[in-house]
Amino acid sequence: MGVVVIDAEVTLADVLSLRLSIAEPLADGTRLVLRQRGTGEERRVTLGASGGRTRDAGVAVSLAPLGLGPGRWDTYLEQDGVRARIESADPGFSLDRLDAYALGRRTLAYRAYRTRNGFLALKIDPAEPVADVRAVWFREGRFEVTGLLAYTGLDDDDQHRRATLALRHSDSGHGDPGRGDSGRGDQDHSDLRHGDLRHGEQGLDDPAATVRFAATVQGVRFHAALSLCDVLAATPDSQGSWEPYLEVDGVDGALPLGARLDDVEGKRRRIHYPHALVDGVPIRPSFTPGDELLLEVGA
Repeated sequence: MGVVVIDAEVTLADVLSLRLSIAEPLADGTRLVLRQRGTGEERRVTLGASGGRTRDAGVAVSLAPLGLGPGRWDTYLEQDGVRARIESADPGFSLDRLDAYALGRRTLAYRAYRTRNGFLALKIDPAEPVADVRAVWFREGRFEVTGLLAYTGLDDDDQHRRATLALRHSDSGHGDPGRGDSGRGDQDHSDLRHGDLRHGEQGLDDPAATVRFAATVQGVRFHAALSLCDVLAATPDSQGSWEPYLEVDGVDGALPLGARLDDVEGKRRRIHYPHALVDGVPIRPSFTPGDELLLEVGA
């Protein structure tokens, strides 16, 4: 068909916006077809004609009414009984766009991207509030982490919000704690300038030890730093993992620290951080199979 996507974006209103370079005008009745990988389920949207002389065309399709489920959806154009996958010259990744998109509260997150073979596709994931990790490092005996609060509905402004970084101990490091009430009302954030060891605190729904540290949140940006000595002292037998969560005033439930907004999947296999030695015990940041952050002690 001679159709190539030169710009693809899912807007803040969950509209798939495409700019096409076309060799021939789109005929009346041309359809955009979305086909889910694995199930073969399809959705079809009829497009308008593009006009007789144009060499480019704009397409806008509202995604929410289509009832697309989580997964990957390949795109096709169907015209005069002929169906062809849509080629794409747009890499489909802009961190600024993704950050802006993640400011709203959502149940599904839609992303347009180019496949390895150069075709346009959609990736759809469940979306819930998360503290999206942007950088981690060790410095002067501390572990520090910065990132963005995603899907919380908070404004990207200069407002400071009280926050706490809570670490829950896990022998395996792959648990899935309940969200629920974080119990922030039971603890004054101003008392958390140093690590505070608690047992079975309400909110993480687990009898394991929890260490809490003060965190900084301005708008939707967060920063937290914690003492590695405190983490080691709280770790039974100097062996195990700690799962970090961010508790923020004005946000229901504890936010897991994950890294899901970028286009790097499988971070546990692909991203490897150096370790720090504390009293001869290695402590290393890593990720779970679900791309959530861990602190592994004795690993």
